[in-house]
Amino acid sequence: MDSIYIFFSSLRWQDILDICINSYILFRLYALFRGTATFRVLVGLGFLWFFQRLSLSIGLIVTSWAIQGITAAGAIIIIVIFRNEIRTVFQTKNMRAILWGLPQKIHKASIEVLSDVIFDLAETRVGALLVYPGKDDLDEHIRNGIPWHGQVSKEMIKSIFWNGNPVHDGAAIVEGDRVSKVACILPLSLRDDLPAAFGTRHRAASGLSEKSDALVVVVSEERGRVATAKGGVFSYPKTRAELRIILEDHVGRKTFNAKAEKNERLEMITAACLSFLLIFVVWFGFTRSLDTLVSFEVPIQYTGRVPGVDIVGSSDDVVRVHIIGAGALIRSVRADQVAVNLDLGTVPLGVNTLRILPNDVSLPPGVALNRVTPSEIVVTLDKYDIKTLPVQADWTGKLPDNLLLAEASLDPSQIQVTGRSLLLNDIGTLYTEKIPLLGIDKNGKMSIGIVFPDKIKPSPGQKDRVTVIYKVKTREKASPAPSGG
Repeated sequence: MDSIYIFFSSLRWQDILDICINSYILFRLYALFRGTATFRVLVGLGFLWFFQRLSLSIGLIVTSWAIQGITAAGAIIIIVIFRNEIRTVFQTKNMRAILWGLPQKIHKASIEVLSDVIFDLAETRVGALLVYPGKDDLDEHIRNGIPWHGQVSKEMIKSIFWNGNPVHDGAAIVEGDRVSKVACILPLSLRDDLPAAFGTRHRAASGLSEKSDALVVVVSEERGRVATAKGGVFSYPKTRAELRIILEDHVGRKTFNAKAEKNERLEMITAACLSFLLIFVVWFGFTRSLDTLVSFEVPIQYTGRVPGVDIVGSSDDVVRVHIIGAGALIRSVRADQVAVNLDLGTVPLGVNTLRILPNDVSLPPGVALNRVTPSEIVVTLDKYDIKTLPVQADWTGKLPDNLLLAEASLDPSQIQVTGRSLLLNDIGTLYTEKIPLLGIDKNGKMSIGIVFPDKIKPSPGQKDRVTVIYKVKTREKASPAPSGG
C-alpha cells in the first residue's frame, strides 16, 4: 500500500499531461483510420514494438535489433503504400473533425469506386439511382427494396443497373462500403417547379431529398448527365473529382440510427480507455522501469528568506542526490537539471535542523528520487540588530601604596552597537582596553578604546572610544595604637 502511495505521490502534473496528450493522439489515430488497411498495419506495428521491448527486457539482443529494423521498415511501407488513403483521410476533414470529431467509418475506396462507375454509367447512357442515407431513418419513406449487402465494386454497380437486370429501375441504398438494398421505390416529388425534362428518377431523387437528409445520385440515361439531390436542391457535377467531393462531404457528416450511435459511442469510449491504458504502460516502461541509478553533487539553494535574515552557518553546502529510472532517460540527465531548494520562509532565527523532502528536489521528467545524502541540514539563521550596552573600564595593575582610586567615570557610559542578534543576546557589558593603574599619581582623564567582540561594531554615529575620568586620593595613615598604662 505504501508503494502505491509513493508511486502516485511522485506523479507530477507534467507526467499526467504527457500521458493524456499521447493517449489522445493515439485515440484520434484510431478514430480517423479505423476500418482501413492502414489501421490494421498500424496495429501490426504496435505488436512488433511490444515484442521488441519484450525481447530487449529478457536479453534477446539480436532478436530485439531485428524486430526494431522490421518496425522501422514497416513505418516507411505504410507511408509509401497507403499514402493515398492517408492523404484522403486528412484532406476530407477540417481541423475540428481531425482534432475533436468522432467520425463514422468512412470508406474512401468505395467513394472513389462509385465516383468512377457513376460517370462510366453516364458515358454509356445507363440510368442509375443511388441513395446515401444521412441522419434520418429512411424506412418510412422507402417502399419495397431487396436486401443485398454486397461490397461496392464497379462490376456490381454496373450489374445492378444493367437493363437486363430485374432490379435496375429501382434505387440502390449505399451504406459505407456496401449496397444494403436494391430495387427500392422512392417517393416522387409533387413540386411543379421542376424542369419538364426531369423523368421519374429525378422526381424520385427530389422527393426523397425533400423528406430526409439523404443524398441521392441520379444518372440520366437520356442525356448521360450526373445529378445529385440533397434538401430538394440539385447539383450537377461535371467530373469524377467534383462528385467525389460531394459524396465525401456528405459521408463525413453521416450518422446512423440510435442503436448504431449507442454502439459507436461505446466503441469510442472503449478505444479511449484502451488508448490511455496503452500509453500509460508505455510511459511506465520508459520512465518507471527503475533499472539505472546515478548520483549528482548538487549545491543547496535557499529560497523564501525574510529580508534582513542571513544564513550564518550551514552544516553542508552541497548534497549528493541519487536518482533512479530507465537507462535511456537516466543517461540524458545533466547535473544542471537537478536542484535542491530549501524554503526558509517559516524557519525561525537560530539553529535549525532541516530535513530534505522529495518536494524539495527538482528533477527532470521521467526519473525518480532514490535518496539524498545527507538527508538533514543544520542551518543557523540570524539578522542584524541594534542594542545599547553599558561600558565598563577594565583596570589592571595597582596604584602606589599611598594612593587610592577614589572615583572613576566614563564618557559616554554606554554605547549603541550593531551585530548579529544571537551574539547580542549573550552580551550584557562592553569593556574598555586595559587601563594600567601603575603610573597614575594624580587626578586626570584619558581616551581609551572599547573592545568589541567579533562581528559587533558601533552603530553609525557612535564612537569606538570613551573618555575615562578618574580621581585619586592619599591613603590615610593608620593611627598608632595607644600604649598601655
